[in-house]
Amino acid sequence: MNLRWRVGLAGGAVVLGTLAAVSAIVYPALTSQLHAQLDAALVEAAKAAPLTLQEIKARLAATQGDGVPAFNKPLNLGSSLLQVVDPADPAAGGELAPVDQHDLAVADGTGPPYFREVDYRGQRYRLYTTLLSGKGGDRTLVRVARPLTEQQATLNRLRLLLVGLTLAGTAGAAAVARLAAGRVLHPVGRLTDAVERVTATQDLTASMPAGGRDEIGRLAGSFAAMMAALDGSVRAQRQLVADASHELRTPLTSLTTNLELLDEPAGTADPQAPALVHAAREQAGELTVLVNDLVELSRYGQVELHTEDTRLDLLAEQAVRRAAARTTAVRFETRLTPTQVRADPDAVERAIGNLLDNAVKWSPPDGRILVAVAAGEVTVTDDGPGIPAEDLPHIFDRFYRSPTARALPGSGLGLAIVRQIAETHGGRVTAEPQPRGVRLRLSLPTAPRPAG
Repeated sequence: MNLRWRVGLAGGAVVLGTLAAVSAIVYPALTSQLHAQLDAALVEAAKAAPLTLQEIKARLAATQGDGVPAFNKPLNLGSSLLQVVDPADPAAGGELAPVDQHDLAVADGTGPPYFREVDYRGQRYRLYTTLLSGKGGDRTLVRVARPLTEQQATLNRLRLLLVGLTLAGTAGAAAVARLAAGRVLHPVGRLTDAVERVTATQDLTASMPAGGRDEIGRLAGSFAAMMAALDGSVRAQRQLVADASHELRTPLTSLTTNLELLDEPAGTADPQAPALVHAAREQAGELTVLVNDLVELSRYGQVELHTEDTRLDLLAEQAVRRAAARTTAVRFETRLTPTQVRADPDAVERAIGNLLDNAVKWSPPDGRILVAVAAGEVTVTDDGPGIPAEDLPHIFDRFYRSPTARALPGSGLGLAIVRQIAETHGGRVTAEPQPRGVRLRLSLPTAPRPAG
């Protein structure tokens, strides 16, 4: 069952429950009201008996003699029955309802008037019994009865009406909800079709249906953004694999060639063997650096970093100390202003180290490298040849090396790792050409100052 039918049935079920609850309240309430109206009519009929006690005595005395008359056969007054009963008469009440303890209690004044239901000539009646007159200790009872047929017919019609309304309302609500669901869920259907096409074709560039500002529109927009991000990730992954395979091919080919030469009959006795071994070790070192850079690039791009309040100036000082210990060909100068950032200390120190390694690689002998820290920024300025304008937009791309850099050692991943670390922290890295050399600027969000 699709979503439209489920929404339609849910709407019908809600209406069914509502109408059933209303019917469960209306039917008993109307039944009680009809009973109350019938009882009130019986009481009024007993009060307004067509004949007073004296008239009844006079009329019956002419036919039955003196005394207080009593008769068992009820008088048919059209819409009701009227019966006068002498409780002292053993045959009183007749076939309508024999005199019982309730009647005697009413006659004695020890019991209140009361209602009951009786069967008379195959028909159900509502019977009301009370004293005909409260004067002179008269114990004569009057009974007024009305048939329940009319009341029951009204209740039957009401029952049919409620059942019909409930069924018709449920069916109508289900149909309307189904039609409304078809219109409301139309964007969902379009989005589902688009997702199924993407699943079947693996085409992450497929267009998503444009949405509005409601939840469906937001879902479509989020899914489109997710597809765009996934497509970019897949493209980047494929590009990374292609670039890595290209970069690995050269050192692997050279390393394999040197090992094959060493495997020849002359082997290590060949005068060129030491040079071949040295070259193989250099190529293995290049492979190690390249693999480590790939691992670092993946780590800073996918794993959530552990951030803490960190002194950026102290990280830069430590990175400069390590870089100075690795080379004496350049001079390092520092201008470090205490500044605190919210960052991963290891990642930021790695980024600063890569900036310093890049500056050392391009600096002339006895060149100067200036490292400055202030307001959440680290700048590294060298005295090298600078960056050509055509290379400037690409120096932070993975595996990018300018024609002049291809003869130098390196994998082309150092500055890409710096950009990955900066973007992961919500910062950025830029290159600013100088009259002599270049200035690389790493900007990170500063940490809030503690209170006081």
